Amino acid sequence: MIEEEMEKCISDQNQSEDSGYDTVVQHVTKRTQESKEYKEMMHSLKNIMIVVVESMINKFEDDEIRIQERQKKLQNEKSNSYCTDNCSDSDSSFNQSYKFCQGKLQLILDQLDPGQPKEVRYEALQTLCSAPPSDVLNCENWATLCEKLTVSLADPDLVFSDRILKFYAQTFTLSPLHMTKEIYTSLAKHLELYFLSRENRIPTLSTGVDITNANVIRLLKKVRLLNEYQKEVPSFWIRHPEKYMEEIVESTLSLLSVKYDQSHLVSQKILDPIYFLALVDAKAVWFKKWMHAYYSRTALLRLLEKKYKSLITAAVQQCVQYFELCETMKADEILRHSKLCGNKQKNFYYSGQELQYIYFIHSLCLLGRLLIYTQGRKLFPMKLKNRKDSVSLTDLLVLFTQLIYYSPGCPKTTSAAHSENYSPASMVTEVLWILCDQKECAIECLYNNTVIEALLQPIHNLMKGTEAASHCSETALIHVADILAKIASAEEGLILLLYGENVNSSEEENPTGAHVIAQFSKKLLDEDSPIFSGSEMLPVVKGAFISVCRQIYSTCEGLQVLIPYSLHESIAKAWKKTSLLSERVPTPVEGSDFVSSVSQQSQNIMVWEDNLLDDLLNFAATPKGLLLLQRTGAINECVTLMFNRYAKKLQICRHKKFGYGVVVTQVASTAAGAIALQSSGFINALITDLWANLECGRDDVRVAHPRSTPVDPIDRSCQKSFLALVNLLSYPAVYELVGNQELPNKAEYSLREVPTCVTDIIDRLIILNSEAKIRSLFNYEQSHTFGLRLLSVICCDLDTLLLLEAQYQVSEMLLNAQEENMLETSENYRDFIIDGLSVERNHVLVRINLIGGPLERILPPRILEKGNVPYPWPMFSSYPLPNCYLSEVTRNADIKQDNDLSKLLLCFKITDKQTEWIENYRRQFCKMMKTKPDIISGAALVELLEKFVFHLSETSSECYFPSVEYTATDANVKNESLSSVQKLGIKMTVRYGKFLNLLKDGAENHLSLVLKHCERFLKQQQIPIKSSLLCLQESYTGHDWFVSSLFMIMLGDKEKTFQFLQQFSRLLTSAFLWLPRLHISKYLPIDIIESGIHPVYFSSTHYIEMLLKAEVPLVFSAFHMSGFAPSQICLQWITQCFWNYLDWIEVCHYIATCIFLGPDYQVYICIAIFKHLQQDILQHTQTQDLPVFLKEEALHGFRVSDYLEYMEILEQNYRPVLLRDMRNIRVQST
Repeated sequence: MIEEEMEKCISDQNQSEDSGYDTVVQHVTKRTQESKEYKEMMHSLKNIMIVVVESMINKFEDDEIRIQERQKKLQNEKSNSYCTDNCSDSDSSFNQSYKFCQGKLQLILDQLDPGQPKEVRYEALQTLCSAPPSDVLNCENWATLCEKLTVSLADPDLVFSDRILKFYAQTFTLSPLHMTKEIYTSLAKHLELYFLSRENRIPTLSTGVDITNANVIRLLKKVRLLNEYQKEVPSFWIRHPEKYMEEIVESTLSLLSVKYDQSHLVSQKILDPIYFLALVDAKAVWFKKWMHAYYSRTALLRLLEKKYKSLITAAVQQCVQYFELCETMKADEILRHSKLCGNKQKNFYYSGQELQYIYFIHSLCLLGRLLIYTQGRKLFPMKLKNRKDSVSLTDLLVLFTQLIYYSPGCPKTTSAAHSENYSPASMVTEVLWILCDQKECAIECLYNNTVIEALLQPIHNLMKGTEAASHCSETALIHVADILAKIASAEEGLILLLYGENVNSSEEENPTGAHVIAQFSKKLLDEDSPIFSGSEMLPVVKGAFISVCRQIYSTCEGLQVLIPYSLHESIAKAWKKTSLLSERVPTPVEGSDFVSSVSQQSQNIMVWEDNLLDDLLNFAATPKGLLLLQRTGAINECVTLMFNRYAKKLQICRHKKFGYGVVVTQVASTAAGAIALQSSGFINALITDLWANLECGRDDVRVAHPRSTPVDPIDRSCQKSFLALVNLLSYPAVYELVGNQELPNKAEYSLREVPTCVTDIIDRLIILNSEAKIRSLFNYEQSHTFGLRLLSVICCDLDTLLLLEAQYQVSEMLLNAQEENMLETSENYRDFIIDGLSVERNHVLVRINLIGGPLERILPPRILEKGNVPYPWPMFSSYPLPNCYLSEVTRNADIKQDNDLSKLLLCFKITDKQTEWIENYRRQFCKMMKTKPDIISGAALVELLEKFVFHLSETSSECYFPSVEYTATDANVKNESLSSVQKLGIKMTVRYGKFLNLLKDGAENHLSLVLKHCERFLKQQQIPIKSSLLCLQESYTGHDWFVSSLFMIMLGDKEKTFQFLQQFSRLLTSAFLWLPRLHISKYLPIDIIESGIHPVYFSSTHYIEMLLKAEVPLVFSAFHMSGFAPSQICLQWITQCFWNYLDWIEVCHYIATCIFLGPDYQVYICIAIFKHLQQDILQHTQTQDLPVFLKEEALHGFRVSDYLEYMEILEQNYRPVLLRDMRNIRVQST
C-alpha cells in the first residue's frame, strides 16, 4: 500500500508544482495511518502480541521448573557444566530469524529469468528487496545476481525496471561500500552499453529531450541515481581500500567518455551520457566533491591524464562552441536557450540549444574546479578539433572573461527568491572568484597582462566609444568589476594592476589596469560620458568600479598611483550631489500609489549615499589618504558612518579580512580625526562600554554566580577597550580632547554616573585625589590599576606627558598617593605598603620622571618576586629619584671622544667642486658609521654638523626654503613667555643633559632663550589661520624636541645652536626633523595647513607604511591584524626624536644620518627598526598587546650603524620616489 501511495503521489507531483520529498513522506504517512488496512494490521498485530507474550510467560515458568530439576541432578558436577544449551530454545518463535539461504537466492535467480511470467518475476524481486542486504551480500551467487540485475535493467517493462532501481537505491543506502561499488559499476556499465547500443532510441540534439517520455524518464532516473551516489560516496570511501574508489572513478569516466561516430551532421548528433548527467547536476557538484579530497583527487586526475583526457577536451570544446555561438547569434536568440537564468518554472522539454547550454554550464563548473589544482592545470595546453593552435591556460581564462560580456546575464535586481543563477556571466564570475581565492592558482592563471586586458576590454571599448561598446551590458560590467576587486584585494593582483608584468614599461604607451579603472570610474562619477545615462543600473555600475578603486587606493602604493585622478574629489562631489537629492525626495502620502515608488527611490538614494561615504572613508586607511579625505570636508560624516557600522558590527568590506581598527588608529592620529571621532559618538560609546565591563557589568546578562575576581592587572573583558583607548590617545587627539580642560573634581559622584569623555576617564580612573572618587568605584583597585596602566602608555608620548603634567600635575598626585600609602612601623620610621597600586604608581613615577634609552634608565617591574623580599625596589614620595634607577653605563661616555676629532676631520677635504665634496663627505660619514660609530658624537659631531650644514646652506641647489633675515637679540626675546608645556620640557631636557654630563648649570636659561628665538624666527614664516582646531589656534602645541636635542649635541652653547638652526632651516631635511618648522607655515598650501596634518605624517609615515609592506611584510600584516597603524608609533618616535626609545648616542646618530644622508633616511631608519623588532612584534601580535609593547618598550639592541648597509639598499630602491614626494610638500598633488 505504501508503494502504491508513493507512486500515486509522485505521478501527481509531476503534474503540479514541486512540493518536495518531505511533503510526499508526510502525505503518504497520513494516508497510510488513516487507512482501513493499517487499522486491521494494528488490531491483528495486537492480538498476535498478546498470544506471544502469554506464550513467553508460560514458557518462562516451564523453563524455571526444568532448571530447578536439572540443578538437583547436576549439583555434584563442576560449575562450568551448569552452562547448558537451554539458552538456545529452538522452539521459541523469537529466536527464529529469517535466513536468506543459498537455495533461496538460486530460486530467485531462476525466477528473475526474462522467460518467467511477469507475476513470478515481480514476486522474486519483491522477495529480494525485503531480504536483509547482509544476507544477500554473503551469498555465493551474489556476482551472478549482479549480472542478472544488470540485464534486467534493460527490461522493457517500466514497472519491473523501476523495482530494480528501487533495489539499487536501497542497496546504496544500506549496504557497505564493496557491495554498493559493484552495484554502482554495474549500473554505470549498463548505461554505457545502453548509450553504445544502436537499438535504443536516444534523443538527438535536433529533437531535444522530452522528460515526459517514458524512455527518457527511465534513463534520467538511472542517471539521477548514479549521480546521487556520486555525491554521497566521497564521504565514506576513504575508509575502504583504494581499489574500490578507483573502480568507481574509472567506471564513471568510462561512461562519460562515450562518444558516437561524428560523421553525420551536428544537429543529428546523438546525445552523450554527459548531457544527461548535466541535466541532473548542472553545476557538476559530483566533480567538485571528488576533487575536494587528495585521496580521490589523485586517482581522478591520474585517470584523466592517462585515459580520459577526452572528457576535459570535450568540456573545453563545449565552452569554445558556446562562445562562438554568442559571437554569431543575437542576444535575444541566445536568451531563448538560457531559460535557466532565474527561471524557476517547471520545464518539460529541453531543446538542442538548451541542452548545449546546460552542458556548457556543467563544463564551465568542471573546468573551474579542475584549474584550482596543480595537476589539473598540467593537463593544459590541449589540442581541440578544427583548431590549429592548442588551448593554453591563458587562452581558457581569456575565453571565460569574454563570455562575461558576450553572453546574456540575469539582471542584478533579480528577486532574491531566485537563489540559483545559471547565467553565463554569473557562473564565470563565481568560477573566477574561486580561482582568485587560491593564491598559487591565481598567480598561474589570472595574474598576467593578457587576462587583465581581456577583463578591461569592454572598458576600453566604452571609453573609446567603439561599435563593440554597444554589446556590453551593465550587468557584464558589474561582474567584471567584482572580479577586478577580488584581484585587487590580493597583493600579487594589486601589483599587477598597478605596474603590469613589466614594471619599467611606460604608462603613456601602455597604461596599466589601475589607470584604466581609475579613468573609467572618474568618467562615471563625473558623468562625463553618455555611458548608460539614465539607466537604473548606473549607480550599481559606479559602485562596483569605485569598489575596485577602493581596493587600490586603500593601500599606500595604490594611492600613489591613483592620486593624479583626484578620485576623492569626484567621490565627494557625487556624495554632496546625492545628499542634496536625498533631502529633496518628497514625503509619501498614505493611500497613494506613489508611496511605494517614492519609498524605493528614497531607499536607493540613501544606500548610494552611504556607499559613497564608505568609499571616502577608505581613503583614511593610509596617512596620505587621510589628508585627502580631510580636504574633502566629509571626514565627520565618514567617521559617523564608520561608527554606525561599527555599532551594528557590520563587515567593513567583503574583501577585507580585518575590521576598522587601522582606520580608527589613522583617524585618531590627527586633530581633525579626533574631533570627528568625538562628534560621531565613537569615543562616548567606547568609554561607556569600558565602564560597563570595568565597573558595572552588563545589565542584560543574567547573574547566575558572582563575577570572578580578575587575576590579570587588566581583566580580559576590558582588554579590548584598553587597546582601543591606547590606539585612540595619540598626542594630537589628546590635545584636542583634553587641552585647556579642567577636571570635574566633584564633591560627590553618583554610583550611576558614567564617564562619557576622555577627561572623565582621567578624572575617575587616573587622578583619584579624593575620597569621593574612590568611593564612587565598585572595583577601586581594578579600575585604578586600569587607569595607571593607561597613564603609563599614553605618557610614553612625551608631549602627552608634559600636557598632563602641566594641566593636572600628575606627578604630584602620584607622589601624594604614595605618601598616603605609608604605614608607621615605629615612632620615627614609616614604610610603604606594598600592594598592586603602590607598585603600579612606583613604575609610572619612575617612567615619567626619568628620561633615557634602554641602557640609560632602569624601570622597576610591575610584579612581585618570590622570596623574603617580594619588592626590592625602593619606593619614594618625593624627588629626587633613588639612584638605583639611574644607569651608570652611559655616564661620561663622551669625554674621551674629543681626542678623535682631528683624526675624523682628516677624512674630510673640501674640493672646488661642491657636489663632489658633498658626496665625499657623505661617503666618509658612512664609512666611519660602519667602522667606528662611537667616534661620531660629542665635539666631533658638533663640528661635522656645523661644517656640513653651513656649506649646504651656502649652496643654492641644496636649499629648499628661502633665506629669512632675523635680527632679534636676546634682549628682544627675553621677556617673551613660553607655554607651560615648553617650560616643563626645558626642565626635562636639562635634567637629561646633566645626567649625561652634557649640560651645566645655567643651561635652563640658555635653552629657554634658544626656544624663544626659534619661536620668533618661525613666526616670521607663519600665516594666521582661523580654525576650530586647538592645535592651529596658537603656536606649536608640543615641546620642541629637535631643538632640545640639538642644544644637547651643541653641549649647551646657545649661540651655536641657534646659528645652526637658522642655516639648517633652509634645507629640506628641516621640514621632517624639526616639526615646529612647518607649523602653520606659509610654505605649505593653505588646505594642508587647515587640515592640521604635518608633512611627517602624510609623507614620511605614509612611505614607512608603503616600504614596510614591501620589505617586512610579516610585520605589516601583524599591524593590520592588531588593528594598529605603523604611522602612529612612527609619528611619536619622530616627534620626540626617539627620546626614551634610543640611547643618547643613537639619537645623535639618527639626527646626523638624516642631516648627512638626506631626509628619506628618516623612513629607512624606521623600516630598519621594524626589521629589528620583527620577532617581538609577531610575538606581541599573538598576545594581543602590540600597541602597548611598541609605545612602552625601548628599542633594545638597535643601533643605527648596524643597519646602515641595509638602509643604503633601501636608498637605491626608493630614494627617487621618496625625495620627489618630499620635495612636493609645498605643492602637494591632489
